Amino acid sequence: MDIQDYKDDSLSETGSTTSSRVGYSGPLSGPLVTTTNKKNSSRKSARFKDQDECYVEITLDVRDDSVSVQNIRGGDSETAFLASRLERKPSSSSALSARLRQVSQELKRMASSKRFDKVDRTKSGAARALKGLKFITKNVGTEGWGEVEKRFDELAVDGMLPKSSFGQCIGMNESKDFASELFDALARRRGLTSSSITKSELRGFWEQITDQSFDARLETFFDMVDKNLDGRITEEEVKEIIALSASANKLSKIQERVEEYAALIMEELDPHNLGYIELYNLEMLLLQAPSQSANLLTDSRVLSQMLSQRLVPTKDRNPIKKCCRGLSYFVQDNWKRIWVMLLWLSICAGLFTWKFIQYKHRAVFHVMGYCVTTAKGAAETLKFNMALILLPVCRNTITWLRSRTKLGRVVPFDDNINFHKVIAVGIAIGVGLHAGAHLTCDFPRLLHATDEEYEPMKPFFGDDRPDDYWWFVKGTEGWTGVVMVVLMAISYTLAQPWFRRNRLNLPKILKKLTGFNAFWYSHHLFVIVYVLFIIHGYFLYLSKKWYKRTTWMYLAVPVLLYACERLIRAFRSGYKSVRILKVAVYPGNVLALQMSKPQGFKYTSGQYIFVNCAAVSQFQWHPFSITSAPGDDYLSIHIRTLGDWTSQLKSIFAKVIPHKQIQDQIASTSYNLQINRIPKLLIDGPYGAPAQDYKDYDVLLLVGLGIGATPLISIIKDVLNNIKQQKEIEEGITEDGGATKNSKKKPFATKRAYFYWVTREQGSFEWFRGVMNEVAEYDQDGVIELHNYCTSVYEEGDARSALITMLQSIHHAKNGLDIVSGTRVKTHFARPNWRTVFKHVAVKHTDERVGVFYCGAPGLTGELRRLSQDFSRKTTTKFDFHKENF
Repeated sequence: MDIQDYKDDSLSETGSTTSSRVGYSGPLSGPLVTTTNKKNSSRKSARFKDQDECYVEITLDVRDDSVSVQNIRGGDSETAFLASRLERKPSSSSALSARLRQVSQELKRMASSKRFDKVDRTKSGAARALKGLKFITKNVGTEGWGEVEKRFDELAVDGMLPKSSFGQCIGMNESKDFASELFDALARRRGLTSSSITKSELRGFWEQITDQSFDARLETFFDMVDKNLDGRITEEEVKEIIALSASANKLSKIQERVEEYAALIMEELDPHNLGYIELYNLEMLLLQAPSQSANLLTDSRVLSQMLSQRLVPTKDRNPIKKCCRGLSYFVQDNWKRIWVMLLWLSICAGLFTWKFIQYKHRAVFHVMGYCVTTAKGAAETLKFNMALILLPVCRNTITWLRSRTKLGRVVPFDDNINFHKVIAVGIAIGVGLHAGAHLTCDFPRLLHATDEEYEPMKPFFGDDRPDDYWWFVKGTEGWTGVVMVVLMAISYTLAQPWFRRNRLNLPKILKKLTGFNAFWYSHHLFVIVYVLFIIHGYFLYLSKKWYKRTTWMYLAVPVLLYACERLIRAFRSGYKSVRILKVAVYPGNVLALQMSKPQGFKYTSGQYIFVNCAAVSQFQWHPFSITSAPGDDYLSIHIRTLGDWTSQLKSIFAKVIPHKQIQDQIASTSYNLQINRIPKLLIDGPYGAPAQDYKDYDVLLLVGLGIGATPLISIIKDVLNNIKQQKEIEEGITEDGGATKNSKKKPFATKRAYFYWVTREQGSFEWFRGVMNEVAEYDQDGVIELHNYCTSVYEEGDARSALITMLQSIHHAKNGLDIVSGTRVKTHFARPNWRTVFKHVAVKHTDERVGVFYCGAPGLTGELRRLSQDFSRKTTTKFDFHKENF
């Protein structure tokens, strides 16, 4: 229909007739009648008819500088509210023609708004959508007007806030382009043309974007797209808002396909090829699109509510009971670690006490006192700890023990590296006590002893009493001790995360002396340290009999075991040279290598291997999780370039594979010259890891952050291969060779797997796109539940991601592919609500044990461990948490 503006000849002073025509397609009809009086004002009336044949007449009083509602006939309270929004405050600079156009646009928008009520907002999906499209979320400007006003005072220039500072002022720091478009939309609505606003105008902006009404938020969003305020959105305007939303959410792949996605939206919302879409089309899409909420629905709402009630934190007023309960929970969760630590501390305390008492009854005690007893007690613990520290890094032995024995039920093999660090702390304390007692206490007492006091010391230090400290330092016992302390200090310092991961902002010269390479080489100084330690322990001042020099006795077995470990690694890696089959360089600085599987190489999903590339370094071996499954005929790893070694490895392969595409040396002979230049890789392993215990659980909850998904992908592929195998058995393609009674192969236990992959970058999903699509294709029974999360996209309900959500729903419904990940698995936005995730699994699997396996940054470890403990105590589902060393 058309809304017409015209002047009646019989009522006009001038006798002229003018008209302006604004096209609109909607369910309401009626002309806008304009009456002009002698006071240079005009009265306009419009009659509208809705689909129920009910008329609504609105009369406006239009003057040179203002517009007011004169009368409303028919309609309801909402009609009155909409009509009141047509009023304009006096503005001496406004021309009547511009005001008439604004009135026509507002009447047309009001008519569209009446049509919104035809969309059913009572549906669950619509109810959730009504809470969305927010410009101010918990991450943006939630402080309120007071904080915004404070920032205005800081950012304003001559009492005016520049457009460039608008985003910072309202708290939208990370989306300056989006904030700029929002500024323009709010300014257009008010007829403002300046690039700066006053505090009162900012207050008006703030009230509009914080409006709790969904219609108000929808209208603001529509204004961002509808830049000429004609009530219609063209395809060009759709392209602009898609590009803006993609930029705000760091989705470069969507930016590259803006035209395709804009055409898709127009096809969906403009089936009659009118060339534009309107506000009610946008609302319909928002309210009817499937919700992308991470708040997973459960099968039993009653059970879910019961769980929620159980999981409410209990408040215990009695502090004693509270502490006892907390202690009980701590023991239940850490009993393996507790008994190992108690045993270790008991042995150290026993050795220290034994040596302390022994030297207290010797003649030297009368001269050196408790200084010598302390030094010798600490020395005895040092012998024990220097021997013990090698055991946690005997990888082959630990892998065999955890895979072939039942010791894993009582020994926390997953904490081997942590225990290695704890022993290192024990060694540092022992060195401090031993050296400190010698240098500051018993040596000075010996130097200042009288001739009578020194007489019993002659068998140990000679007939002539030492003159100064240099006498002790130049001796074998002295210089070996000093050199050991220096080497230990270097190794210990460079092993700290600040130096090993280059977290400190050091000068370039010093920065070259840190990093993983420095850590790796400095740690191998232990060879020199152990040689000196044996020499130091043999040339003792106070023990002259060989059987009392026990250092070599402590070290013999551990050193021999570790030496055998290194020989096995060297021998095994020598014949485990692999042939590179495929190479790929993915976004996010990830290098994927697919290699031939060495003959007889067997592994379990979740394990890792060490890789050596002589072209980078002949001595360095670096661990990487295996991403292929045991049933695959190849071996694959994914390497993220974070340090010196990985960066050099990537650059070498990038030169060989210039186009950064997967190359198959078998499929094509055109790469023979390049293949000859592919660096040779050696592998060592496999070695045990926490994730390999997944076979002990019927239900798995796998959580990976970024590249931390690598060991979990192997598990997913193993579960998928088992699904394929079972399907082939059912179809009669293969025989069930493992189902016989005499088979030693353990039946596949996993019946359900939940995989949550959280990553920052859209390009990361390319790493394992093939696996995701395979799961969607073959897992018809829904054994594997995949959940991808892209944290660069703002959370559901945020206006910055609203169009991405709509576009995702349309594209997935039409093509079966997700626009973010490029896979069949729909991507969630922002971060998961982990409590809701655990609740979802607990409701699905009552009275079952769930293996929770996490690999990623340590920041999430505490939360997942607490949730596992909380749900295990308060529900019938038991969650066993496993943290991969990352």
